[in-house]
Amino acid sequence: MTVGRICTREVDLVDAHESVQIAAERMNARNVGTLIVLDQESHPIGMITDRDLALRVVAKGRDSIQTLVSEIMTQFPYNVTEETSIEIALSKMRAGGFRRLPVVDAAGKLIGVVSLDDILELLCSEFTDIGNLIRKESPESLAQS
Repeated sequence: MTVGRICTREVDLVDAHESVQIAAERMNARNVGTLIVLDQESHPIGMITDRDLALRVVAKGRDSIQTLVSEIMTQFPYNVTEETSIEIALSKMRAGGFRRLPVVDAAGKLIGVVSLDDILELLCSEFTDIGNLIRKESPESLAQS
């Protein structure tokens, strides 16, 4: 199974040169906890989360209007493509301590985001299907047929 099957295609963005105040307002307006940062060619270069705002701005007493997204964003050392397997995406998340990874096309341009929650939702669905199959094929179920 590949990342392309489950990734989110509608991604909320922020510019690296915008203030974290603008980023927080955008998160609030769109009811999201993560914004992706792109370079001029639409390549993902980082992300900022509501947790980043809390720990890197508020907890340190930084001015949210003067602090730029580029100063506190988490830079992306990893990304995945639509064809990347779920297992490889999980491995990259684990290695980098990330809950989300950008999904890029062959040119490295952003086309979506895959999250740990997306993967867990898929796995829960798959395990439910497997459980149903096991119940259907159980000796008790077969005896009733």
